[in-house]
Amino acid sequence: MKWPRRGADAVIDEPRAAIIDIGSNSIRLVVYQGPPRLPAILFNEKVLAGLGRSLAQSGSIDPQAMALAATALGRFAALAREMDVTRLRTVATAAVRDASNGVALIAVAEAAGLTVEILPGEKEAEAAGYGVLSGIPEADGIVGDLGGGSLELIRVRRGKLLQRASFPLGVLRIAALREKGRLDGHVRTLLADSEWLGAGKNVPFYLVGGSWRALARLDMEATRYPLPVIHQYEMSPETVVRLRRTLAQVGRARLKGVAGLSSGRIPTLADATALLSSLLKHLRNTGTIVSAYGLREGLLYEQLTVEQRAADPLIVATRDEGRRSGRFPEHGDLLDDWIAPLFADDRVADARLRIAACQLADVGWRANPDFRAERGVEIALHGNWVAIDARGRAMLAQALWTALGGTTTSPAPLPALANEASLRRAVQWGLAMRLGQRLSGGLAAPLTRSSVAVDGATLRLVLQPGDAPLYGEAVQKRHRALATAMNVQAALA
Repeated sequence: MKWPRRGADAVIDEPRAAIIDIGSNSIRLVVYQGPPRLPAILFNEKVLAGLGRSLAQSGSIDPQAMALAATALGRFAALAREMDVTRLRTVATAAVRDASNGVALIAVAEAAGLTVEILPGEKEAEAAGYGVLSGIPEADGIVGDLGGGSLELIRVRRGKLLQRASFPLGVLRIAALREKGRLDGHVRTLLADSEWLGAGKNVPFYLVGGSWRALARLDMEATRYPLPVIHQYEMSPETVVRLRRTLAQVGRARLKGVAGLSSGRIPTLADATALLSSLLKHLRNTGTIVSAYGLREGLLYEQLTVEQRAADPLIVATRDEGRRSGRFPEHGDLLDDWIAPLFADDRVADARLRIAACQLADVGWRANPDFRAERGVEIALHGNWVAIDARGRAMLAQALWTALGGTTTSPAPLPALANEASLRRAVQWGLAMRLGQRLSGGLAAPLTRSSVAVDGATLRLVLQPGDAPLYGEAVQKRHRALATAMNVQAALA
């Protein structure tokens, strides 16, 4: 991964891009703003229009769905104009592609001032694959994008899209197959005919689509998972089988009480689970990993340059957050450069977490002083970060908790997300960050003129003669605290 530097002169008011996604089950507007590699979501709204609901029976979009679509598209077009969106892309997938009256839906969109691009099945698959790579750059497995009208499968590896296919297995088509007892056999036949049987052996299955994300929400509720972040949440094939049995016994009222589970997804949840269970059986995947990123993010990602794609999305996002919320835009990179010699033995995967922590080291300064550490934990655990798992979020949170004035202990739920050794290392990061910030006052020059390193059994802080006055009582305390955490003695040179 590349971690390019961004200076203090970076511009914050980036242009806004938006995508209107006309899917078989829902129509959604998402407005993005921020760095191209990982723009933040400025606005997100969906309408469950159910365009593909009647396709299996009539082959067309029913009047009620068409009316809902007209209202949604009119509103979304107006919102895009009001938000000064500079780049708007409207795409339609399986329902519009397959419906006999799909042209009528396009006319409705054009009346609202939108130009609709109908994505072929293979293009839809590509966008879903790129979406997963955008949020999980190291993904190696099969991406499954479940929409209302179709299922796309894409093999991803080393940042590339390999085999891809589109199947008429959208969640709105599954009920009819299940009623006839044909779903599992039908899935096997489709996979066999397209040479996908067993294609997932020894690799995970990446879940894209609202129905499968809803299933993950149900499992998070059932297991009392302590981190309410669905991206990169994992489920085993056995878990999916268990959830399928659970859904056969749980009523709609109970499902409505599941946090984060959209009520509009409940009617199709059992069908989506049955399909997933069958796919895992015949593809033979090791398990599932949820991706919060899919088609829309993939459409943005495929427009990036090779250099932009190579940028680490976690570092890009945390650097952008630090730039917006901190006092000194360049401080994060300088701080990591300063403390890095202390942690030369960090694995590459952990070094990038340390860099991300340094980017966020100043995000709590606006908070009440008594709650700055809590603010750091909240941002680390609940921030809209990608390319980071639960352990990574816990280490990020621990480093910020300690750096922002918390203790060297680990607040809940961090011990449930990362082991003791990982959290102990993050404490050391936090103490080193705290020392660097206290010594420099958050400014660049004192960091560039000083250094810190472990020399045998000594944690040596080196200052220029003219900077000796900076080594006040508060700095001495931070110096000794870090030395103690690293089992060495503090010394000033």
